[in-house]
Amino acid sequence: MIPAYFWKHVPVRWRPSFLKLGLNWFPAYRATGARLVEVSRDLKRIVVRLPLRRHTRNGAGTLFGGSLYSATDPIFTLLMAANLGPDYIVWDKSASIRYRKPGREALLAEFVVTEADISGVRAEVAREGQCNRCFTVNFCDSAGVVHVEIEKTVYIASKQHYKGKAGRSD
Repeated sequence: MIPAYFWKHVPVRWRPSFLKLGLNWFPAYRATGARLVEVSRDLKRIVVRLPLRRHTRNGAGTLFGGSLYSATDPIFTLLMAANLGPDYIVWDKSASIRYRKPGREALLAEFVVTEADISGVRAEVAREGQCNRCFTVNFCDSAGVVHVEIEKTVYIASKQHYKGKAGRSD
C-alpha cells in the first residue's frame, strides 16, 4: 500500500496513471491476474479486467473465485483513501461474494465512489470518530451479464480516533 505522505509528492495530474501502473506492477496484485484498465482523473472510478487464463482458471475451466475476490480486494480502500486524504485511516473490514454464473471469458468490474459516499463518510466520522461503509461491485461479461457480485465493507476512522483506540484494550 502506498503511504499517504507519498501522495503529497506526486503531482495531481499524475496520480491516476501512477496508481494504475503502481497497482498493476505490485506483485501481490499482479498475481491475481487482474489489471486496472481505467482510472478516472478524480480517482473516483476504476475499471478492472480479469481475463480467463491458465493461472486464473479453476478445475472446472472457469474463473477461479480466489482470483475474482483478490481482484477487488484493495480497490474501494484505495479510492476512499485517495479521496479522503491523509487525516483518515482506511482498512478493508469484510467481504462477501455471490457467484451468479460461471465466468467463461474475461470479466470487467467498475468500482465507483460518489461524492455522496465521501461526504457521508466525512460527516459520520466527524460525529462518531469512525464508520463502516459498504460498497458493491459486479463482474460482468462483454454483454453486460453479471457473473459475480461482491460486497465490500470498508472501515474508516479519523487518525485521532484510531490512535486513541489503539491504546485501549476493550
